[in-house]
Amino acid sequence: MKVLIVDDNASTREVVSVILKKLGHEVVGEAQDGKSALKAFVELRPEVVLLDIIMPGISGLVVLEEMRRIGPEARIIMLTAVDQDEVTSELEARGAAATIFKPFSHEDLENAFERLK
Repeated sequence: MKVLIVDDNASTREVVSVILKKLGHEVVGEAQDGKSALKAFVELRPEVVLLDIIMPGISGLVVLEEMRRIGPEARIIMLTAVDQDEVTSELEARGAAATIFKPFSHEDLENAFERLK
């Protein structure tokens, strides 16, 4: 799958990219904030977006809603350090395909992508 990685932490983006490539996915782009994420989403048209919630500028929640409006066919997996059932329910209600909690493992990413099939 073609994937866009959005996280304000460069190390997180790098780790996710390495794992996804090992799993056979194509990382088509990366973004470090909401504004660049929306631009990359429009330009690259990824099949899947890994999207952090807490970022400078535009929050991941706003970006999620805007991406769902622009490309409702894209599947968006949210990354968050906030592990609460209410958060997961809220993200699903807003159109997230899955939620991965930080710190995450190789298996967490693999399982989230398996659920997209």
